[in-house]
Amino acid sequence: MDEQVRRLQAILSRIQGADPTLGEELQSKRSDLAKAGPAAPGFGPMAGPTAMPAAMPMAGMAVEGVAAARAPMPQVVPETIVLRTGRPVLRVFQDAAKLEFDDAESEIWRSRLKKAKKQLTQAIRATGRIELAHHPRFQWVGTGWLVDPEVVVTNRHVANEFGRRRGDRFVFRSSFGDTMTADIDFLEEHRRAESRAVRLVEILHIEEEGGPDLAFLRVEPSDELAQPIRLSARAVQADDQVAVIGYPARDSRIPDQDLMFSIFGDVFDKKRLAPGQVTGLSHGLLQHDCSTLGGNSGSVVLHLDSGEALGLHFAGRFLEANYAVPAALVADRFSRLGRSEGRPAPAPPQPEDNASAPPASSTPAPSPATPPSTHTVSFSIPVKLQIEVGSPDFGSQAVTLQTSVSPALPGPRRANPADDLIETEARPEDYADRAGYDPAFLAEGPAIPLPKIERDAGEVVEFEFAGKKEMELRYTHFSVVMHRKRRLCFYSAVNIDGKNSKKTVRPGWRTDPRIPANLQIIKECYGNEPKFSRGHMTRREDPAWGSKALANLGCADSMHVTNAVPQMQSFNAGIWLGLEDYALQNAREDDMRITVLTGPFLHANDPIRFGVKIPRSFWKVIAFVHDQTGKLCASGYTISQDNVIPEQEFVFGEYDTHQRSLRHIEQKAGISFGGLTSRDVMGDEDEEALSAPLSSFSEIRLLSKGA
Repeated sequence: MDEQVRRLQAILSRIQGADPTLGEELQSKRSDLAKAGPAAPGFGPMAGPTAMPAAMPMAGMAVEGVAAARAPMPQVVPETIVLRTGRPVLRVFQDAAKLEFDDAESEIWRSRLKKAKKQLTQAIRATGRIELAHHPRFQWVGTGWLVDPEVVVTNRHVANEFGRRRGDRFVFRSSFGDTMTADIDFLEEHRRAESRAVRLVEILHIEEEGGPDLAFLRVEPSDELAQPIRLSARAVQADDQVAVIGYPARDSRIPDQDLMFSIFGDVFDKKRLAPGQVTGLSHGLLQHDCSTLGGNSGSVVLHLDSGEALGLHFAGRFLEANYAVPAALVADRFSRLGRSEGRPAPAPPQPEDNASAPPASSTPAPSPATPPSTHTVSFSIPVKLQIEVGSPDFGSQAVTLQTSVSPALPGPRRANPADDLIETEARPEDYADRAGYDPAFLAEGPAIPLPKIERDAGEVVEFEFAGKKEMELRYTHFSVVMHRKRRLCFYSAVNIDGKNSKKTVRPGWRTDPRIPANLQIIKECYGNEPKFSRGHMTRREDPAWGSKALANLGCADSMHVTNAVPQMQSFNAGIWLGLEDYALQNAREDDMRITVLTGPFLHANDPIRFGVKIPRSFWKVIAFVHDQTGKLCASGYTISQDNVIPEQEFVFGEYDTHQRSLRHIEQKAGISFGGLTSRDVMGDEDEEALSAPLSSFSEIRLLSKGA
């Protein structure tokens, strides 16, 4: 709790230093609370446990389990009240000018927002919630706003949920035979049943990975559309006063759930306004300190004085940092609509350090908007602190598809003490007896060689061993190929003998003396949350077969850091964890042998945490001789932790496992499976439809069509 207090005090200190006028008000608020003590409104622990209301039943949104009652320590509450004064989150409703701040009243923000009423009114009316039909999980996916009378801008990661590139154009995805449709509702306000929804009729552009996180969508013409928000052409100044307008969604990943409720109240998924300041420009991105959550993806960052958009919000860390695509870059991409058959030219990929500045706008920003309508706007800030009671049960491994709500993520866990114990075997020659992965392990099928590295082939770690140059780290029943710059494996390949598996005891982690220690991630990003756990590529139990001694050696070998990648603490669960076991059940009953290839997708724009680039997603290929056909078959799978990496503010997905074609994995991972691809049960199918997440093992296809 002391750490939370220090964190809040640091945030408040920064706000006070950057905004002296507001700083004086915050200091006065803090002094008043100190004098009032426990008698101050909202001060002190809650009077008994209070149940948290369930989240709205929306597809893809997690309904949290009920956690044990916990009251915040008294010294935290004054800081949260002061923070709500400095960085409030206001409701928008009924288009009427009314500011309600309750116990966190700020005369400074009241005055500033009243002064900016006309600018805010126009921007609020031009901002909407992007809603979907025929999506397998989500009813809505983010925020968008009018940048032109008939064009909405949002984030790439929002548009990718319902759109994709097909050749030189973009199309709506399909799911279960139905083409998805999308609307943008310019209302969706708290306690307001009306709708102002307009159909999104065309996907004009989705920026490629490596470019800015933006997309443009065409709206159906309507007389009810507001005037677009003008893109600013002025140079952004640190400490510019701004407001973010969007639809924050409850984020189950935030450890301080009571703090989140204290700031955002119990109103989520509805239009909110959060004032704050620009904190700087870094690596070509605009940074600001407005209070945001997932669902704010695609929000406008509005300059209060001019009413112009300074940026397009796309990511953030709760109460720490927020990021937006600068308006100049949005204008540059928008100006390209109409070239190359109406599509912007692809952006050159950013360098790996992401240090390049965005290109300057080559044409003037869109023409100024006409004066706003006579509608006005109303805000209020909720101050009700919610406490979770009870505790969720995460013991079951059952996985089911839910059409209205998705299962909650497990809460934070402590890392295993053994995770911090790193051993190093003294001599490379101790590994002389490790045979490694066997390509001919599946005797009745053709050999399955290790995948060939095609992209980043120059980054493969080579080392001298037993007088030869090697690139394959051979262990007991599995092998690993390492990436030099990333210090992670390209992949781990294992042979599994299900009939001769043995139970073993988990040892500690260790480094591999055959390659330099500086090519192995040892401790930098690993530890208790918010750090990451070491995620096995080859599971610990998979090479543990054969004689007891050999099984123990296989288990111990799996604990090399070369076989681990950074994963969120709650990553391994559900279908992904059980794929190997399910395949063993379908392998030849008299043999029960399978081969498994597993690795991370390594991309230049992977997020950096604790000095390490963290893979966003992972792939797995399982090959075996099918018990029914007697023939070798292969199936591919992917899983992503992109939606739950803390800085990414898109919370609607969780750890969904998808079945994918081997060609899809080859293209995305930059590797080749050689002849194994011809054994893919997915065949040469073009995965044009959105692959729905697997909800049960029975949905997995292990036979090709017609087999």
